[in-house]
Amino acid sequence: MAPRIQRELPPFMQIANHFRQRIIDGEIGPDARLPSIAEISAEWGVATATAAKGIKQLQAEGYVRSSTQGTFADLGRKQTTGPDRLGMLRVGGTGMRPGERVEILDAGLVPAPEEVAEALGVDPGIPVIRRRRRYEDDEGVIALSTSWLPGELAESAPELLIPEPLPLMTFGFVEQRSGRRAVRRRDAVTLLPAPAEEAALLGAAADTPVLVMSNHYWDQQGSVTEYAVDLFGPGRRLSAEYDIP
Repeated sequence: MAPRIQRELPPFMQIANHFRQRIIDGEIGPDARLPSIAEISAEWGVATATAAKGIKQLQAEGYVRSSTQGTFADLGRKQTTGPDRLGMLRVGGTGMRPGERVEILDAGLVPAPEEVAEALGVDPGIPVIRRRRRYEDDEGVIALSTSWLPGELAESAPELLIPEPLPLMTFGFVEQRSGRRAVRRRDAVTLLPAPAEEAALLGAAADTPVLVMSNHYWDQQGSVTEYAVDLFGPGRRLSAEYDIP
């Protein structure tokens, strides 16, 4: 079905939103060529100037680069977050962008710290699953990521306790084994000094201020399936674009 222009947003912004989301979701991979201005103009039924303005918007936001050969997806140093990885996994079958790699640091059952117990809705000290991993790319550490999951998931998915990569990542593996699909999330971002152990894994000095994102994921029954905490590597940045009603 051909895209349709909506009247609540300027056409150039709708075009930018469309391609931005496809790039974020991984439908358009890094270095993949976008349609030409003429192709976008014809597909969307807008003037070439409008199509060009949409591409210029993406350039200004840092999602594409243009040359005489065309326009290509280019996320540069944009951060890949846990929610990004979930969206990429569902669209493209992988939560990793080209050039990214992951090291599983540890996995197993541990007593739930108070913060984690509150997030998962269990008593402090109850055994819960902890999986820690470090994401890297050619520019260094992307993030130190910790997933906390209800301990009972170990019965249906014992592989969660093994410090090895999962074929569908944590999100997909939990859904496959338990049927619990993440359908809602809440994100929170703050700036905190990195504790000594985490700072070392990030390649930074202790107490270096880093961005910290926590994510709560709920399943279709309204129960928390995962509480995740990511400490981003120094110099990494978060960005987001939203329509303003």
